[in-house]
Amino acid sequence: MYFSKGDTSYWYETTGEGEPVVLLHGFTGSTGTWSEFVREWQHEFQVITIDLPGHGKTTHSRPVTIEECCSDLVSLFNYLAFDKVHVIGYSMGGRTALSLAMLYPEKLCSLTLESSSPGLSDDQERMDRRHRDAQLAKRLERDDIEAFVDFWENIPLFDTQKKLPNETRQKVRNERLNQSAEGLAMSLRSMGTGQQPSWWDRLNELKLPVLLLAGAYDEKFIGINKLMAKRMQQASLRLIEDAGHAIHVEQPQIFGKIVIKFLRNVG
Repeated sequence: MYFSKGDTSYWYETTGEGEPVVLLHGFTGSTGTWSEFVREWQHEFQVITIDLPGHGKTTHSRPVTIEECCSDLVSLFNYLAFDKVHVIGYSMGGRTALSLAMLYPEKLCSLTLESSSPGLSDDQERMDRRHRDAQLAKRLERDDIEAFVDFWENIPLFDTQKKLPNETRQKVRNERLNQSAEGLAMSLRSMGTGQQPSWWDRLNELKLPVLLLAGAYDEKFIGINKLMAKRMQQASLRLIEDAGHAIHVEQPQIFGKIVIKFLRNVG
């Protein structure tokens, strides 16, 4: 179904009954990212998946910042008559989920962040990241989506996925191929890590329960999440063995068990 706010129409899917659990995908992902978990969790929770701006079936006529996206998501929650929601976000979706928690803490009852960060605190790093994302956006606009996906799935961040079964890798690739170059370019320019606010100095303000997940092979995000855990009031960090950045893809059963246990405990 679609929910429209201003110039943006968000595609969302809702399945099951119970406490609402919102799932936010990563860059080049969509609602389909979470299909396996929706099937499992719908018997216990109402599961809401959303295509973020620039992805899937969500449409927009202008760039959407991460702050605007969070405001739109709260409007969707209000439309669905949700008082509070559990939010789970992966990578870009995790940055969005954390921003949502910082901007609208009264709307969340828990937060799960998979391979996520609070942004960049250093101004020069932010500028450098915006420049790199702008170059990626130009690459998307210059080449076709298949050429970009060929490049993207071979960056070091996803090296561990090369060990996955061909069927799993093809599913991830197909989801990426179903994106639009224009949409992904917009996402990089307006919702990239260098564009979003840095939440590092405000992490101690979060009072809700937080589950942090990082793959044991994802050294960069292990470091980031260890620092996050120290600054948050109610955060627990789990490092997942035999997993890189995309834990829900590389170790779906372990990911599902850890997250569902967390949701039950804070419910």
